[in-house]
Amino acid sequence: MKAVILAGGFGTRISEETDLKPKPMVEIAGKPILWHIMKIYSHHGISEFIVCCGYKGYVIKEYFANYFLHMSDITFDMGSNSMQVHQRNAEPWKVTLIDTGESTMTGGRLKKVAEYLEGEDAFCMTYGDGVSDVNITELIAFHRSQNVKATLTATLPPGRFGALDLLGAKVNSFREKPQGDGAMINGGFFVLSPQVIGYINDDNTIWEREPMEQLAKEGQLAAYHHQGFWQPMDTLRDKQLLEGLWQSGKAPWKVWE
Repeated sequence: MKAVILAGGFGTRISEETDLKPKPMVEIAGKPILWHIMKIYSHHGISEFIVCCGYKGYVIKEYFANYFLHMSDITFDMGSNSMQVHQRNAEPWKVTLIDTGESTMTGGRLKKVAEYLEGEDAFCMTYGDGVSDVNITELIAFHRSQNVKATLTATLPPGRFGALDLLGAKVNSFREKPQGDGAMINGGFFVLSPQVIGYINDDNTIWEREPMEQLAKEGQLAAYHHQGFWQPMDTLRDKQLLEGLWQSGKAPWKVWE
């Protein structure tokens, strides 16, 4: 199965870090949060990724083009103009980086990578700025058991987000900025049928609005309930929280060895 990662947004709420790089390249423990997300999926056997680039997407391309330089010890022999890589720590990943435009909305980005999903019966999708200890293997199995076109991960937010109105495992509707606490929200980590791309009109389509709302109306949007850790990196405070968890040796999203 492939995983699509939306990595093209501007990251305006963490502008202290995103003046020079896209938000998915902001580092936690010396590695881009994008790398952490990919490690979560890789732990569950998913090693093929389609990254939807946009704002400063060349930074992401340069990172993977020089992945060995980032991940391994290197000897440069200037006399012979050669390079020797020691202790190859690179992951067995296949990463496709697609420029989906700087101003394209989330739905539009997904539509632009449709050709790379042809022949798939289902694929994963998530945002390039949040980590979780969600069990991807269980999530995929749940999606298949529900016989729906789309499954999202419903989780309890650390703050205020748009809330989901749930009836069992199905999503009925959305509520913006709910009053009070305790409502579950869309935490990303989707499993989708390629059929959902037909619900996206153009570059200006926001995935979380018309497509998801229509899928919910049709009873084609299920919710996998995740009670564990989930944390987006929207602000510098969020980044510092994640960094602190990692440095403490208690990063809940580090499910790999």
